Amino acid sequence: MSTQVTVIRPKKIFHLSDLKELWIYKELLYFLTWRDLKVRYKQTFIGAAWAVFQPFMSMVVFSVFFGGLAKIPSDNVPYPIFVYTGLLFWQFFSAALSGTANSLVGNQALITKVYFPRLILPISSVITQLVDFFIAAIIMVGLMIYYGFMPSFTGLLMIPLLLVITFMASVGGGLFLAAINVKYRDVRYVLPYFVQILLFVTPVIYPASIAGKYSKLLAINPMTGVIQNARAALLGTAPINWFLLAISFMGCVILLVAGVYMFKKVERYFADIV
Repeated sequence: MSTQVTVIRPKKIFHLSDLKELWIYKELLYFLTWRDLKVRYKQTFIGAAWAVFQPFMSMVVFSVFFGGLAKIPSDNVPYPIFVYTGLLFWQFFSAALSGTANSLVGNQALITKVYFPRLILPISSVITQLVDFFIAAIIMVGLMIYYGFMPSFTGLLMIPLLLVITFMASVGGGLFLAAINVKYRDVRYVLPYFVQILLFVTPVIYPASIAGKYSKLLAINPMTGVIQNARAALLGTAPINWFLLAISFMGCVILLVAGVYMFKKVERYFADIV
C-alpha cells in the first residue's frame, strides 16, 4: 500500500501566498498575542499598569536630571510632556524590536513540533507591544489635559501613520536580528546595549535642533522622523516635516524588505538549529 507524503518547505523569498497563509492562521496569531499578554501580567500586583509604569518613571527621571538640572531645551513646551511624547513611541519601538528579535528563540518548542508561518511569531510580539502603547497613551492624554494641549484633527490623523512607520522599523530590524539570533545567541546579550546606545542618538530626551550641524545625521535614524513629527502633531512644536517623514518611511520600507529577505532566506533552518 502506497502512502502519500506531503513535504512543506518554506519559500526562499516572500511571496503573496505568504500573506494568504498568514490570514489562514489568523486565529493562531490572536492566540499567541493573547498568550503573551496573559503571561506577562500573570501574578503581578498592578497588572497591565506596568505598561504605564516604565515610561512614566522614565519621564520623571529624565525630567529631574535632564529637564531640571541639565536644563535641556524642550521646544518651548514643558519638559515632562515633551519627553513623554518621545518615550511613548520609543518604548513601543525598543520593546517591539527586542521582542521580535527573541521571538523565535523564545518559542523553540513550538517551532520544532508543528508547522505554521514563522512570521506569525514576530508579528504577534509587535502586536503585544502595540497594546502596551495604547495603555501608556492614557498618561499622554492626561498630560495634554493638564498642560492644556489640544491636537488638531490633522495631528490626530498623523498618529496611525507614525505607528505604521514604527511598526515597520521594529519588525524590519527585529526580523533581521531574529534570523541571526537563532544561530548566534550573542544577539540577546548585545541587543539591550545596542538599544540603550540608540536611545541617545535618537531625539527622545532632547530636540533634534540641539545637535546643530549634526542634526541632519540624526535623520538617518527612522525614529527621528517619527518622534519629531509626533511632537509636531500632538504638541504643535513645529509644522509637520513631511520631508523628514518621507525619509523615515522610505528607510523603514528598506529595513522591512531587508529583514523579511533575511528571515525567509534562513527560515528553512530554524527548526534544525533553534
